[in-house]
Amino acid sequence: MRLDRTIKRLQQCKRKTFTTQDLKKLLEIQQDNTAYKTAESLVRKEFLLRLRKGLFAFAFSPPEDFEVANALYSPSYISLETALNVHGILSQFPYPITSVTPRKTRKFQTLDKEFEYVHLQKGLFWGYEKKGAFLIAQPEKALMDQIYLVSKGWRKINFEELDYSGCDRKILKTMASKIAYPPFQALWKELKL
Repeated sequence: MRLDRTIKRLQQCKRKTFTTQDLKKLLEIQQDNTAYKTAESLVRKEFLLRLRKGLFAFAFSPPEDFEVANALYSPSYISLETALNVHGILSQFPYPITSVTPRKTRKFQTLDKEFEYVHLQKGLFWGYEKKGAFLIAQPEKALMDQIYLVSKGWRKINFEELDYSGCDRKILKTMASKIAYPPFQALWKELKL
């Protein structure tokens, strides 16, 4: 397929991230190797950006950072310090973009940014919503995720510096009651939210 038709097809699909398999289907390529070579060629010609092995973004309308975060390591949703900042609970913006995932903890460096993924057991992988093209924790769930990981000794945060005014106290109590981890419950009671 000619380059101009390839680019036109990519633009028409309105997706911002692509796997090699997505490109294979979209461009009607039969062989995996041909799809890989096509992707490599588009990266060299700067039509695609490589996010990680096998994952690309369209260079002319790159995805937002939070879209990249969801695409890099799936399933995941924006949470912890990043979501707390977005919801106005934490005033400082953290350097890495933080997400939680039921998969193992990982970090990626791409597009000059750091993306951090913290393992959260499957039973706690809830309390998020779709905002535009990405998934983010509800304000109360971002706080629950943070308290849970602090209670496990995996994160640190100064709870006195947080602004809880944007959190619904009833939702906080309902969410906290779903987390049956004794150190979490002890820290939750100590915080008196």
